[in-house]
Amino acid sequence: IAAPLPQAGVGNNMALHFSPHGRVALACFQANLNSFVFDYVTRQKVGGIYLGYGFVKQLPVHTPEIVSNSAPWQPEKLDCWISGRVLELTYTAWDMEPFAQDLGYQGPPFRWDEERRFLLRCELDAAYFHLYGIARDDVGYIMDTFPIVRRRDIAAHGSYRTKEVILEIYDAMADAMRTGEPYQTRLDPPPADRRAAHSAVPDAVS
Repeated sequence: IAAPLPQAGVGNNMALHFSPHGRVALACFQANLNSFVFDYVTRQKVGGIYLGYGFVKQLPVHTPEIVSNSAPWQPEKLDCWISGRVLELTYTAWDMEPFAQDLGYQGPPFRWDEERRFLLRCELDAAYFHLYGIARDDVGYIMDTFPIVRRRDIAAHGSYRTKEVILEIYDAMADAMRTGEPYQTRLDPPPADRRAAHSAVPDAVS
């Protein structure tokens, strides 16, 4: 699990990552590390539960140069497309306001909406499956290696919903790349839209 955190001391088991490429690149890095496809690759290399720096340096992460290109499924720059979704998923409390401001967002935190968060994560996962060049059948195979996710989905929804929705979005992105018609998000309002945020700002401290 990768996440930004306010400036604080941490223990030696928490690997900190810094980048000269700016906050948007770090937001993309965060999304990359949290994707199902990256988790799958990591599990092939790590035998235990400790992810040391030696392992981290061997893992396949997309470079800032790659994510600075246009998204294959629409004209928007890929880093903007990714970071907007990371922003809404991450900025849900005021203590993360500096992170939001670093990404160019000025406003209150986003509401914690489970359905929106699910769709945001599915869009990011479908995107990273495409960015890693994973074929559709292999996407299904990789998702089947997450039995806990599948078990929880079946208990809550009666089917492996996470896999199903990721594949649906993956297919929609593939159609967009084939036809040239931009991919249309299911989210309304769209990701990182102010309308998905809380309406009030905190009281000023005197």
